[in-house]
Amino acid sequence: MRGRVLHGRAVSLKAKGLAVVRREYYHYVRKYSRYEKRRSRIHAHLPSCISLKDGEEVVVAECRPISKTVSFVVVGRAGA
Repeated sequence: MRGRVLHGRAVSLKAKGLAVVRREYYHYVRKYSRYEKRRSRIHAHLPSCISLKDGEEVVVAECRPISKTVSFVVVGRAGA
C-alpha cells in the first residue's frame, strides 16, 4: 500500500468490481471559528475476495490509477 488510507461507508455496490464509498469529515472555517460537516464520494476497486453489503464501514487505500475515476482499493471492513 502507498499513499492515504481512509475510512468510510459503502453506499453503492451496483457496478461489478466497484464500490462507492462516502467519507464524512469536518472542515474548519477560519472566518467563523467553527467546523462544518463535509462529505465526499470515493470510487474504489472492490476485489472479488471481499464481500460487502450497502451501508458497511470499510477501509480504502490509495493505489495506482485503475481507471479514470478509480484510484483507491477496498482493503477490508473497518473494525474487522
